[in-house]
Amino acid sequence: MRRICAVKRSVRFPVSTALLRRLAYANIVANVAIVVTGGAVRLTASGLGCPTWPRCTDESYTTTPEMGVHGVIEFGNRLLTFVLVLIAGATLLAALLHRPRRRSVVLLAIAVVLGIVAQAVIGGITVRTQLHPSIVGIHFVVSMVLLLAAYALWRRVDEPDAPKVLLVPGPIRALAWTTVAASAGVIVLGVAVTGSGPHAGDADAVRNGLDPQTVSQVHADLVFLLIGLSVGLWLALRAVGAPPGAVRAAAVLLVVELGQGVVGFVQYFTDLPALLVGAHMLGSCLVWLATLAALWSIRERQPVAPSPGPAPVPSETPAPVLA
Repeated sequence: MRRICAVKRSVRFPVSTALLRRLAYANIVANVAIVVTGGAVRLTASGLGCPTWPRCTDESYTTTPEMGVHGVIEFGNRLLTFVLVLIAGATLLAALLHRPRRRSVVLLAIAVVLGIVAQAVIGGITVRTQLHPSIVGIHFVVSMVLLLAAYALWRRVDEPDAPKVLLVPGPIRALAWTTVAASAGVIVLGVAVTGSGPHAGDADAVRNGLDPQTVSQVHADLVFLLIGLSVGLWLALRAVGAPPGAVRAAAVLLVVELGQGVVGFVQYFTDLPALLVGAHMLGSCLVWLATLAALWSIRERQPVAPSPGPAPVPSETPAPVLA
């Protein structure tokens, strides 16, 4: 009886796969949102609206009326970190309560929680170093790593615990990984472009010293390489008869890249208006997520077929004779 009660207590608060999936997806949305709001902090020159960390001022953890709108914007972005922690914590709790409990899902949920905590610390260092462009760049790159963990968690929820099955030949897999590397390179170079540009987050923040025109040209060259690789990936997937989902993911990646490229060129030739720069930051997240979707589409995990049980033993009881 005690054993039955213990089992009942362990499943008193079961978590459905659908709920776990929604929470995992919420992590993706929330992490994209905080990238965009972080961009708004920088683009409105509110990066030092709260000039210290973890307090907003030396005497207060919250903004004060004297700090004006810049303090409100910066403090509001800090508050969003707590929203991310709540979502990530709820996801981890759901992963622990889900039955059967899956080690891979729990570990990815822990990675998301730790990533958010790390981002909060890096954000504090960013403020304490007066928005040094190198720290700001690390802050953005870690956001992309965090998006990777959140996306992997979301996809893992629906995948069975089975070995990966590769859906395309080796050369195409190599092309897909090269595309991922180029996408990551575009992000890193984009950070360098940002560090050389005018939107520093504060009028007194230093710049990285790179020539904006030169680093922007290198960034654009890598974007062209990424688009070329994406076109090649799409054509190659069609040529080998890859699953429709893989071809569609490559096509979506190409469309998102082209849209992001248009925004990038327009913002460059219009002297970097804040609204377009913010849209470009959102586009960076979307390009990265589309890249990950294309990578995930060339493999899958198939459920393991149950092993056949022992053959039934013939009964020795004679069959009844019907009159």
